[in-house]
Amino acid sequence: MNLDPNQITSYANTFAQVLIDYSPKLISAFIILIAGLYIIRLINRFIRTLMVKRDLDPTLTRFLADILLWVLRVILFVSFISKLGIETSSFVAILGAMGLAVGLSLQGSLSNFAGGMLIILFKPFRVNDTIEAQGVTGTVSEIQIFVTKLITGNNQTIFVPNGALSNGNIINYSMEKIRRADLTIAISYDTNIKIAKDIITKVLENNPKVLKTPEAEVAVKILTDNAIQLAVRPWATNEDFGNVCAETLQGCKEAFDIAGITMQPFVKESSFTSNTAT
Repeated sequence: MNLDPNQITSYANTFAQVLIDYSPKLISAFIILIAGLYIIRLINRFIRTLMVKRDLDPTLTRFLADILLWVLRVILFVSFISKLGIETSSFVAILGAMGLAVGLSLQGSLSNFAGGMLIILFKPFRVNDTIEAQGVTGTVSEIQIFVTKLITGNNQTIFVPNGALSNGNIINYSMEKIRRADLTIAISYDTNIKIAKDIITKVLENNPKVLKTPEAEVAVKILTDNAIQLAVRPWATNEDFGNVCAETLQGCKEAFDIAGITMQPFVKESSFTSNTAT
């Protein structure tokens, strides 16, 4: 194949002219790209520092910072190719369709992610708090992006989805420093109520784990067909709560035995059953 020198020269001149005409766009596009990458790095570093100062969860900090990083990179890439003169409308439409498809397929996961962010931002509970939610009770071991890890009283691990957790009722037993036990002791109708109340009060006073303030309460709760139910409500710190419940019941039984008072065959522990396991 014979190449015409004049044709080669014509192609070279055309290419050089196109390069000269296009070089301002090319140079400005790469200036935008380099400057944009530097600015994105500064923004990402600033956001990470700000979230650390706000004492956000490290997992959420890294995740949000990475999302922001890639969002800014996509915006920079679209600006870069737009500056080169490439049509971006189709590209943006494709990205939108992909985002919609991913969002629909990960709807449950996105709900859990949003729930995790709400939990970390508004802090209804923290790590090491004892909570009751979604029918389970345990100590918060870790707050992850999609699930919260609980350790139960018998050392079982439970993962609760953050979406359901953030939208449901949460009982936080550790948010306040002290707790009140709600115990019920049943005695027969042959028992003198005042003597029984005095014995229970003495048991509470002799227990150093029972707080003096707020004052413990002993009162008649209800009169059933076969028993007088006494409400026993001592206060204790979160650390001593379980021991106070157990020691109160044991102390009352031993004191009643000494006094010759017979307790009914059942003892209903309204809060003790569900809370002491924590």
